[in-house]
Amino acid sequence: MKDSSFAVVRLNRDLFPITPYEARKYADLGIVPRELEPESQSGLKNAVSEADAVMVVSEALSTGVIDSMTRCRVICRLGAGTDKLDVDRATHQGIVVANVPDFCWEEQADHAFALLLSVARRLNTMHRCMQKGQYVEARKICSPLRRLPGRTLGLVGWGGSAKAMARRARGFDLHVLATRQHMDRKDPEMKGLGVIQVSLDQLLNDSDYVSLHLPLNKMTFQLFDKKRLLDMRPGSILINTARGAIVDEDALVEVLSSGHLAGAGLDVFEQIPIHELESSAASHPLLDMENVVCTPHVAAYSADAMCQVGEGAVDNLRCVLSGCWPRPDRVVNPQVIPRFPLTSYREESS
Repeated sequence: MKDSSFAVVRLNRDLFPITPYEARKYADLGIVPRELEPESQSGLKNAVSEADAVMVVSEALSTGVIDSMTRCRVICRLGAGTDKLDVDRATHQGIVVANVPDFCWEEQADHAFALLLSVARRLNTMHRCMQKGQYVEARKICSPLRRLPGRTLGLVGWGGSAKAMARRARGFDLHVLATRQHMDRKDPEMKGLGVIQVSLDQLLNDSDYVSLHLPLNKMTFQLFDKKRLLDMRPGSILINTARGAIVDEDALVEVLSSGHLAGAGLDVFEQIPIHELESSAASHPLLDMENVVCTPHVAAYSADAMCQVGEGAVDNLRCVLSGCWPRPDRVVNPQVIPRFPLTSYREESS
């Protein structure tokens, strides 16, 4: 396919500009996307109203925005999560929604494990002491630390990033538990990795470290409320590289402050505006807690992941604009009746 007649809008120009990998794929297709960073809902609606396709990283596409997409054939998410997109409305309007669900499984597992080790070894607190020249205090912090081998890691969710986390856990001689929505499904990989499937309640009771690997939806919104956080084993650690709103952040501050949890490693947030273009002063208690390590939603990042997500998203675009379905595992709403008929997925010819 080489057709520059299609109108393609690429959102999040300033916060997430087009990468070289993504740009190369557009060039191969003969497409020059219109890059935008809308400042208002009305501006966003105007921008997408005449688009044949919309490429989006983090912009929220509400019901009203979707309804303004009178020509759109496909919304391509440069990432995995679709919680900011009104997928149901897109489906109703005949718009295919596609993502790249597997682009950062390895990176997310690396980052989650890095957070786990940082919190478990209290590296954040030691580093602050070292910056102040408090070297003796930094060494004293080591006294209550516990070795990892023989302890238990609980994985909430059993998708690609959780499986990657389980593979890493084997190298640290950790026992691994996992829970998931469909407990009746058997997965040979779980047995092969030595992972034991248990209920969420048992996982929280038995785990020294709990790592979240869930999408954000109506079922998982604030799944970890105050009760669930208190159900975690005393002295345990929470790791969240999934979505911020899965955890009640106010309750987390309270449970951490009480000492019930030893710490938390967080890459995602509901209340901290990490996607604002202008810097702002730290305004949330989590950012000031010594037993919390925070990073700004970067668990997905590596040059390899950015290449994969850029090429994958543009391949989804290529498929729909050339009249075929994207790769099946990348179609978020397979029940959609497309505005223009689509044939079965075809790989790009070399």
